[in-house]
Amino acid sequence: MAISVKTLISSKQMEAAQTTQYAAPSEGKSIIDKFTATNTTGTVATITVNLLPSGGTVGAENTIVSSHSIPAGETYTFPELVGHALEAGGFISTTGTATALTIRASGREIT
Repeated sequence: MAISVKTLISSKQMEAAQTTQYAAPSEGKSIIDKFTATNTTGTVATITVNLLPSGGTVGAENTIVSSHSIPAGETYTFPELVGHALEAGGFISTTGTATALTIRASGREIT
């Protein structure tokens, strides 16, 4: 078993449409250590983060959701996501205010 500390999502502007941002390795799993969203605009922006199993779709029956409104110029660190594991092929998906939020995540991949 190998454990690698990695950037799971490199800093990027988030899309408005539901978008897969990261997928755990097909033979292993990932643990989220840090997830941030920074509002780079002058108005409030929203974000919803979904943690899904391999092949899953967004829905109340299989999704852990974190939704937040982030004030202008502020960063939210999502403490509720820290420590969550994504099993093989599980993924992080987001939706929210397009081009208003810069997201980034880091963690560990276990293969």
